[in-house]
Order: sequence, then structure tokens, then C-alpha cells
Amino acid sequence: METVNIFWDPAGITLDQTYKKAHAGTPADGDTPYVKMSIRMLSIDTPETNYPTIGKPSNTDEELQELAEWLKNGTIKIDSGLAAHLIPKLETGTAGTLQQSHGEKAKIAFNHLLETRLTRPSGRKRQLFIRTADQPFDSYGRLLAYLSPSYSTQELSEISFEDRFTFNLNMVDNGWAATLIIYPSIPKHFDLTLMREKARDAVIGKKGVWADELMLTGYEWRMCVKLHKQAKRLLAGSVKYIKQEDWVARYCLDMTTRKIYYPDRYYQVDPYNRIFAWDYDVRAAVADLNLMSGE
Repeated sequence: METVNIFWDPAGITLDQTYKKAHAGTPADGDTPYVKMSIRMLSIDTPETNYPTIGKPSNTDEELQELAEWLKNGTIKIDSGLAAHLIPKLETGTAGTLQQSHGEKAKIAFNHLLETRLTRPSGRKRQLFIRTADQPFDSYGRLLAYLSPSYSTQELSEISFEDRFTFNLNMVDNGWAATLIIYPSIPKHFDLTLMREKARDAVIGKKGVWADELMLTGYEWRMCVKLHKQAKRLLAGSVKYIKQEDWVARYCLDMTTRKIYYPDRYYQVDPYNRIFAWDYDVRAAVADLNLMSGE
């Protein structure tokens, strides 16, 4: 039985009142405004329903089918194993539509979780418990966090272990989110092991999006959109070659073997075993996590 061999102990911070940060009229005082803040749920990735400059993912159906043809006939060359992994998912002509459909279903699943888990027996709504990891914000200014219902000390002593799950873990467990764990925002060993276990069960059990063999994870779909854009520039003569970092930039490591792979070889790692690291974090990740080179 494979075990998780990555040990990490992030400090993180608990933001008990982040849920109140909405722009709501008069500030509390002269230096305390209330502002809206979007939250990106840590360590998970759901299919897209909308994407900057493109809009609906269904708009990319023809482009991704075109990309499949370029990969098949060798017009665009990438790692052969990655091409073999992607082509069946792209050549259908509905890769974007499928992404959008799964994204809408994931949104419905999340809304259902919010409604059921945040509603008290009395009908009143609970507050959110919000906890960040080592990196509090992403490049879009979104707060990176784990979310769960906020329970009192007494409630915590009475509820089941599964009732304590974060919404992040719930979405992985029901199969509507893939894990997207990025160094250094790695959960503690127990939480990482639990997330990996639920992700593995979802993949093998074909829950949610995993029931569809032609499914692209959100990060794969975004990668393919970027690759098509760069390929068009190459074929139009705007660039002499495609820079790998312009379409796939995160290295991938296997949390069970501690092997690290080049960005375009992430497919060699089972989706539930993947941890990613940006190129500028690779040296630190190798040292901190005692990684070794993959094949």
C-alpha cells in the first residue's frame, strides 16, 4: 500500500472574521473599511465555467480539436506521452463544452454543501471558519484558504469526524474537484494523507467528474488553452519556438515516492498523488521535502 512520504507543517493563520469583509456602507471607524474578498479554496481545482478573455469554455471546442490535430500530425511537438494522454480528450470537438458542463455541476454540488452544512437545526446560518496556509494570496489577489462551517467547542465535541471536513475536502471526496496542492501551501501530514485517500477513492470509484474518461481537469484544460494560443503564434510566424513555461510551468512531484518530474510529465503521476511546485520554488521544494529526480 502506497503511503504519503511528504511531511509538512505549515504555520497558517486563522481568520475568524474574514466572512465579514464585504463593502457594506459606513466603515467601523476611520481606518477600518469593510471590503468584499474572493476566496480561492486551497489544494483543489474544479472544472471552469468561465475564463478571462475567453468566457465560456465551450467557446474553445474548435480550438482544442484543432490542437489535437496538430499534436497528432506532428505540427506541434510536445512530450509524446503527454500528447497521447491529451489527444483523445481534445479530438472530440467538445472538450470545452464538457469542461463547462462539469464546471456547472461542480458549482451545484458546492452550493448544496454550503446550504446543508451552514444551516443550523434551527434554520439559522452558521459562519464560515477560514484558515490560510503559508501563502495567503494568489496572483489574482484572492485569499487562499481552507473553509469549513464554524462550530462551537461543544459542537466539535459532539459531531462526527466527517462533519469536521473542510469544504475543500468535501469537493474532493464527492469527485467534483481534483486535488491541486502547490508547494509551499501543503497541508500537514495527516490532512495531506486524508485528502490523498479521498482523492484516490474518488478517482478509482469514478465519482463526479472522474466518471467521464474524456474529462480534462481544470488545470489541464487551462494548459491546453494556453498551448493552443502559443501554437497559433508559432504557426503564424510570430515566435520561433514555444516556451514551455508559457503553457505548462509547474513541476510535479509524487507524494508517495518523493520523485519530481518536469512540468510536461505530470501525467506520469497519478492525479491523487500530485503535488505541484512553480519553477522558482523547485530548489526549495527539493531541499525541504527531500525530493529525487523522476524518470
